[in-house]
Amino acid sequence: MPKAKGKSRRQKYSYNLNRKRLYRSARRRAAPRIACSHIRHAWDPTKSVAQNLAEMGLAEDPNKAVPIPKKLLVSVAVESGGRGQGKKIVRKPYVVNEMEYEASLPEKKSNTLSRDLIDYVRYMIQNHGENYKEMARDEKNYYQDTPKQIKRKINVYKNFYPEEYKDFVASLKQEKMDVQ
Repeated sequence: MPKAKGKSRRQKYSYNLNRKRLYRSARRRAAPRIACSHIRHAWDPTKSVAQNLAEMGLAEDPNKAVPIPKKLLVSVAVESGGRGQGKKIVRKPYVVNEMEYEASLPEKKSNTLSRDLIDYVRYMIQNHGENYKEMARDEKNYYQDTPKQIKRKINVYKNFYPEEYKDFVASLKQEKMDVQ
């Protein structure tokens, strides 16, 4: 069988490609993206990882930064015979300061309940109060939840939005008072 036409031809050199730009973009794509913005902005691509982290005052190897204490005999021998190492100069202390500030900020609560579940729970409480068996027989109970499942959903709502739940129950009591 004959070969496909384009397969046997040798590759021609493409003169209209910028090889320097291709090489740089390939290196940039191959290098991992640094997630921390403070480190990313202070990073110098011409230096090694160890040099960059040392300039920022960060540890490259946590085992060397915070060593595990050895036995007393070994430490006594090192103290008497070892020389003190010179301190490393931190040229970019603002990186550590920014990271410490960001870490000290309170964490935002990102988990919430769906709007459908909130509406479902409010509807059930509004129409049935604390009667879970009645809630299970309600026509809006589309997923045919059992009384215990409905109670669990209401408790989840209470835990996520305690103030909103108290206000809602208080408004229901107020409406009952107005009706009577």
